[in-house]
Amino acid sequence: MTNLRLSYQTVEFGETDIHLCTLRNNQEFYDPDLIAEKLGISSATWPIFGIVWPSGIVLAHFMNQFNTRAKRILEVGCGMALSSLLLNKKQVDITATDYHPEVQGFLARNVALNGDTAIPFEQTDWASQNDTLGKFDIIIGSDLLYEDEHIELLGNFIENHANPACEVIIVDPGRGRKSKLSRFMENHGFTSSHSKPDNVDYLAVPFKGYILQFKR
Repeated sequence: MTNLRLSYQTVEFGETDIHLCTLRNNQEFYDPDLIAEKLGISSATWPIFGIVWPSGIVLAHFMNQFNTRAKRILEVGCGMALSSLLLNKKQVDITATDYHPEVQGFLARNVALNGDTAIPFEQTDWASQNDTLGKFDIIIGSDLLYEDEHIELLGNFIENHANPACEVIIVDPGRGRKSKLSRFMENHGFTSSHSKPDNVDYLAVPFKGYILQFKR
């Protein structure tokens, strides 16, 4: 992270503060050993992981009120992992995963900033059949559906890591693929619902997306 410009911020959830070290903006790039390039991550998409996006904030606020008692939870495509950091602060059983090679380092740094215990993390992509993540009771994520091909990839990844009884919560900013994902999930035994977040006064700009919930 030597040549990256960083930013520090605090996100408030009532009486709970989550401190974050992030990239300064979405123009940052540092891949001197071409690790990301070899994974298929271009210079244009490289910094996407390192910023807190509105969908991620919406997801964290939603999970702050969600019943997570005695549940094993997975955050998919965690990026800055705001929800994981918040749930970890609440001593919830949370595991995080992402494909980007820099995520684990930022996650460890932010866990330390918040004075909490380490969050289990595994770097893997949705097509992998070799991860060791296991099965979960709740699977969460935000802003994941960038391309139509992501629907089947994400859906299969969720299916591979979902317990027979499982809830899935995806916050989508409105990229036009929520119905396609819902059809995929329904074909795998889930019920589906889409809703607007109740209150987004904590965001600086209007939120046009939806909270997608799937359950079986």
